[in-house]
Amino acid sequence: MNGLKKDPDWWRGAVIYQIYPRSYQDSNGDGVGDLLGIVRRLPHVASLGADAIWISPFFTSPMKDFGYDVADYCDVDPLFGSLADFDQVIATAHLLGMKVMIDLVLSHTSDQHPWFKESRASRDNDKADWYVWSDPKPDGTPPNNWLSIFGGPAWQWDARREQYYLHNFLVSQPDLNFHSPAVQQELLGVAKFWLERGVDGFRLDTINFYMHDKELRDNPALPAAERNDQTAPKVNPYNHQRHIYDKNHPQNVEFLRKLRTLMNGYNAAAVGEVGDSQRGLEILGEYTSGADKMQMSYAFEFLSGHEPLSARYFKEVFDKVSAVAADGWACWAYSNHDVVRHISRWDLSAASARLYATLMMCLRGSVCLYQGEELGLPEADITFEDLQDPYGREFWPEFKGRDGCRTPMVWEKDAVYGGFSSAKPWLPVSSAQLNLAVDVAEHDPTALLHHYRRAIAFRRNHNALRDGVMTEVMAEGSLLSFRRINQNEEILCFFNLSDQPVNATVPAGDWVTIAGELGSIRPLPDHTLHLGPWQPSILLLNKG
Repeated sequence: MNGLKKDPDWWRGAVIYQIYPRSYQDSNGDGVGDLLGIVRRLPHVASLGADAIWISPFFTSPMKDFGYDVADYCDVDPLFGSLADFDQVIATAHLLGMKVMIDLVLSHTSDQHPWFKESRASRDNDKADWYVWSDPKPDGTPPNNWLSIFGGPAWQWDARREQYYLHNFLVSQPDLNFHSPAVQQELLGVAKFWLERGVDGFRLDTINFYMHDKELRDNPALPAAERNDQTAPKVNPYNHQRHIYDKNHPQNVEFLRKLRTLMNGYNAAAVGEVGDSQRGLEILGEYTSGADKMQMSYAFEFLSGHEPLSARYFKEVFDKVSAVAADGWACWAYSNHDVVRHISRWDLSAASARLYATLMMCLRGSVCLYQGEELGLPEADITFEDLQDPYGREFWPEFKGRDGCRTPMVWEKDAVYGGFSSAKPWLPVSSAQLNLAVDVAEHDPTALLHHYRRAIAFRRNHNALRDGVMTEVMAEGSLLSFRRINQNEEILCFFNLSDQPVNATVPAGDWVTIAGELGSIRPLPDHTLHLGPWQPSILLLNKG
């Protein structure tokens, strides 16, 4: 149904546009975005030149974690529409030349899922071992020291079985037991259900959380010097442990191989979300190396930190990729539904926002853009009274949660609720974003939206950028440079990541200046480059 003929390597270097369905477009006036709303707005995504969309969860759910707590993997929550509506998303996206990836949350379910209801009923039913259950210690305390990323212990007592169950996230999100062959088989069946329905791939939530240590050993402490807030806020005690037993299990790759074998029959691709603050890139390399596991993994290196990305940091990241994931494939992003929008996080000017967009399109790997990023939307300011995110309510005010990046998309400056809905939305529409609405941007030739279109088209037109190697990554002060090379092209990239001019020297060769539409400048006859603030120079080697 709704199949799209595609190259098996369509994902390599692809630009994937993430849609958070609750906040994209409401079609029925209930204040919540839905699948038919996505259908209405797909031409906007197609106009960017995106290769695919990734839709955050829309499955049946009690919405304790806004869809990341699944109660039925094979149906659409009525809040978002129906399976027929999803078929319309597939058909419309394919008609517009875009693939569709959906967000599969396989590590845990909702406690309202029928599987969990059966599992918790007794210790000897058919699904008794489908979740991670454990007896307490002799003193009645949890079996080990594992912590939930959403705060507190990762274990919840259940009076029915007189045992604890594992939850790496909310108490209402019990973890599935991937050591059970029946669980793995059932989840492969879920993936097959959606592949048969026409999806072109998956974004796999928390892919390194699938499997736990069978012996339930304590995690060791993590020295303060090694802690960071890459995947959890600094105020979260989760950062105080080295997570070697509650996730990152070495046998996890065996399940990934089974999933890859299934996907190969559909030329489908997956991008896994690897959440680990110490070994993220190493695990990315492990999960995406060779041709038998996942095609891509999400990298967090550019999704955290409150300082604009420096040339030195870019070099550090790509040197690390070369060391631990040379045979892997990253999927890079600046913003998503879990982090402060990068325009605000890095306090970007219009010029720096353009340059970072250009830089993203020149990196080796695939790319994820988050809805509204193309408009330059800043983070919305959400009051505690309006806050919906349980993560934010737990750690407020030091961590304000994820709702500031999840507010409704602004389509029309002067329409009620920014054109998102005719009713009061589930989160407030940010008044600070209305002047950046799509209808304003469309009529402003200087708007960031048009720059994103040009940058994506530039990437698409140069195979060296989509799938070539990346070599000679160098950082000198604020100047970042590297080469992108495939069998047909060699491209040399310079980026001034600062608001001060810098000089550079272009190596010998017959270099042709390209990307003028992105502000790229040509070198002088003496091979020197004088880059203005936030300016690139992108050069193509003329091979005669």
